[in-house]
Amino acid sequence: MEKFSTIGLPTNGRTAAWNALYATRMSQVEFTPADKQGFGAELSIGTLGPVKLAKLTMDRYCVERSKDHINDNRPRIYSLLLQAKGSSTIHHCGHESNLDAGDFVLVDTGLPHFFDTKDFSVTIMVRVLPSLLREYLPTPEQFSGLRLGHAVGLAGTLGAMVASLSEGVGRGISRDHEERVARHLLEMISMSYTAGFDISGESAILWRRRNDVISFIEDNLRDPELSSASIAQSLNLSPRYLRAVFSVSGEKISAFILRRRLEECARQMKNPAWNGHTLTEIAFSWGFNSAAHFTRCFRDKFGMAPREYRSAFTGAHN
Repeated sequence: MEKFSTIGLPTNGRTAAWNALYATRMSQVEFTPADKQGFGAELSIGTLGPVKLAKLTMDRYCVERSKDHINDNRPRIYSLLLQAKGSSTIHHCGHESNLDAGDFVLVDTGLPHFFDTKDFSVTIMVRVLPSLLREYLPTPEQFSGLRLGHAVGLAGTLGAMVASLSEGVGRGISRDHEERVARHLLEMISMSYTAGFDISGESAILWRRRNDVISFIEDNLRDPELSSASIAQSLNLSPRYLRAVFSVSGEKISAFILRRRLEECARQMKNPAWNGHTLTEIAFSWGFNSAAHFTRCFRDKFGMAPREYRSAFTGAHN
């Protein structure tokens, strides 16, 4: 088992050093700790046959994997995250999920995501290639970004199994048995998700196509001309088929685009680094072209005006 820590890293530039280390061992992301100089972090990584298990222990932080971090030359990985301690919020595949201790979320590293912890946090990750995961969970796309609560179905049993294996990797399991144990783990993941979600009648092809559409939307969310028509034309899909692809989620494309833009605006408004930018600048940078329309939609979603929302989080008023 490999183990890494911020102990010994220079105080100045510690965040950059940790980001570089994490990129070489896991995925390219950008960590932003609450305390950029004094934060503590520890990462342990082990393998269990075809599965990688990683445990991240860290002071309060947020981490983003943007489209700029996604390198097509590196293999796409699905990562099942267990919130072992603490709580967090993750934005992924158009979903916002709040995780408490024992909850799971499935993350597709080939798509952007943003993860924000509330305090000290321990996260355990089960990382597996898509081709292998699909042997047990044929449509992982439909679960990406959704919270699997610890009290739902077999999730509690899965959580205990993942936590135990993360401690036991590298000792107590012979190489002859690693493959079998990994298969049992993947079976448990499959049963936990099929028991925890109603997947009857869903089309695997539609869910996979939907994720292609979501990826395109995320890449072009700042474009004010983004619409169902422009998406259909760019992806060479008929408007009717595009509506069918998105119908599996129960949300219209126009509503999805609006919601994602509002969520990104809200996220930037909570970030003190953006205090020097006006609310209109933030809104227009995310594809809005009317301040009045933005304010009205923001109030409908968050229950308060943008100015009030920003002031509540950062104290800024513009």
